[in-house]
Amino acid sequence: MNLAALSKTTKRGKKRIGRGYGSGRGGHTSTRGAKGQKARGKVGLFFQGTKFKKSWLKRLPLVRGKGKLKPQGESVVVNLKYLNLFQADEEVNLASLKAKGILAKILPEETKVKILGEGEIKVPLVVSLPVSRGAQEKIEKAGGKVVSEEVKKKTVVKKLRKPQSEEK
Repeated sequence: MNLAALSKTTKRGKKRIGRGYGSGRGGHTSTRGAKGQKARGKVGLFFQGTKFKKSWLKRLPLVRGKGKLKPQGESVVVNLKYLNLFQADEEVNLASLKAKGILAKILPEETKVKILGEGEIKVPLVVSLPVSRGAQEKIEKAGGKVVSEEVKKKTVVKKLRKPQSEEK
């Protein structure tokens, strides 16, 4: 092995700030400037000094009560692969999902549930919940039907291309 033939290593380690003069970035102010609040410690994310009355925090609407930080209107998602527990031509709704143990029994009746198309379904079912477009196709392919009025269908917009002129 020839030492002259070895490749040169030029990668250096990261300089650690404020770890003494020998670290290359240490001693006295350590890249923080001379004085002031930012040189001495961290400044809070929402700190605005004396402008607190005009700050972002004060401009938020005042929502009273205990559950003000809970997410509002979240829906529960159920994938198709879990619906294979049902018998043929059985109706799928919130009560039947709770009875089969797919959803928790303590969920309130106004919970929004949506069926998504992950997995395969082998049983023809009557689904009376909102479903995705892919889930609806798989349910109908298995011989079932969707009786929910909230089926979302995306409209396909085709771009019209200009006909090429034959004069060229």
